[in-house]
Amino acid sequence: MAKRLVILGAGESGIGTAILGIKEGWDVFVSDYGKIKKSYRDELITLGLDFEEETHTESKILNADLVMKSPGIPETAPVVVKCLDKGISVISEIEFAGKYTNATTVCITGSNGKTTTTELTYHILKSAGLNVGKAGNIGRSFARQVAESDFDTYVLEISSFQLDGMYDFRADIAVLLNITPDHLDRYDYVMQNYINSKFRIIQNQGPEQHFIYNADDPIITNELSKRESIAVAHPITLKNLAQAPENGSYSDNEYVYINTQNQQFKMKIQELALQGKHNLSNSMAAGVSARIFDLRKELVRDSLTNFENIEHRLETVGKVNGVTFVNDSKATNINSTWYALESIDKPIVWIAGGVDKGNDYGELYEMVDAKVKAVICLGKDNKKLRAAFTGRVESVIETSSADEAVRMAYDLSREGDTVLLSPACASFDLFEDYEDRGRKFKAAVKRL
Repeated sequence: MAKRLVILGAGESGIGTAILGIKEGWDVFVSDYGKIKKSYRDELITLGLDFEEETHTESKILNADLVMKSPGIPETAPVVVKCLDKGISVISEIEFAGKYTNATTVCITGSNGKTTTTELTYHILKSAGLNVGKAGNIGRSFARQVAESDFDTYVLEISSFQLDGMYDFRADIAVLLNITPDHLDRYDYVMQNYINSKFRIIQNQGPEQHFIYNADDPIITNELSKRESIAVAHPITLKNLAQAPENGSYSDNEYVYINTQNQQFKMKIQELALQGKHNLSNSMAAGVSARIFDLRKELVRDSLTNFENIEHRLETVGKVNGVTFVNDSKATNINSTWYALESIDKPIVWIAGGVDKGNDYGELYEMVDAKVKAVICLGKDNKKLRAAFTGRVESVIETSSADEAVRMAYDLSREGDTVLLSPACASFDLFEDYEDRGRKFKAAVKRL
């Protein structure tokens, strides 16, 4: 008799897991406490699967041999607690899919920059002609691709929520970009819990695997002093040039150097497609990953030069009467927004707000004092944002739609200014997700 796989959540990771589960002979049941998106509902019907929406029927869930929980569902959800109390294993989609592929995995995590680094790494490997897929917290799910494709290599963007449900999975190349406070509402507001989650990226690694990490990040270096990693270490540093890593990457403000397998590769920082300090670290991480694959230096150089940045990450939407509009909707935490503000050298009208995840806006005060003339709040509950910046900038204004926020920002700007959407918050109070927020912002700019 087939073992029973229950999937909680019918988004991309849930549907992908269902497809792979059927292929691998599981008896699959899908349960979503919310309403299932039509496209995914249609897929479930086509698959002929037993599923439910807007409820969790415990009699159909608590008889599972294995539960795959979508990353958006917290471990404190009552149905998850009951599964765990019954001794049922609750895992992530990455863990499930990893059991059914022998592909090489490049796994990228961090509080910020992981999507850009994933896209860039994939771009380099794809340009080199590798049979490579891109999945995880981005695009088509890992499970779906394992079921339907036959890739030799996967570049996986992995969030802390996905890492939490990973136990036996092992990354061949693990990349840890940075750790700053984020999603603390899911970690009992205890920073160490979040750090522990991020460090799961190196679990199960042995001496044949590789670990690329930001040696300038104080949280990472402090944590590494307490942990043992036996993978090949590839530190990345922009600061500690006296100890330039034998394996890894460093910069002298003019060139970036990548050392792997007793070979050095260097290129001018000005040649990199992605500019700014945070993007330099992202390019270094992707470059080290590529060189671990022993890809030709010229190919790596060309790919780092011709890469085009992702949508919703510091994306210039256009200019209206000399005012530049920038879509950074993907910035859902304080650190991402800090980088966005740092990268702009013109007066800024800043659109921010949404679902606060325990933000400390004080970390932005110095940057805001120097650069921001007005804050446009875009969210249902803006009390904390208003309290943080009233009196620090000329205007703090409440809005409740992308159109209203863009119009207000435009009215407050002058020629040469930049209107920056960089929310520092999650999006799901007014929007479906950060992509929906970014698209509505861009549409509003076009309507001006």
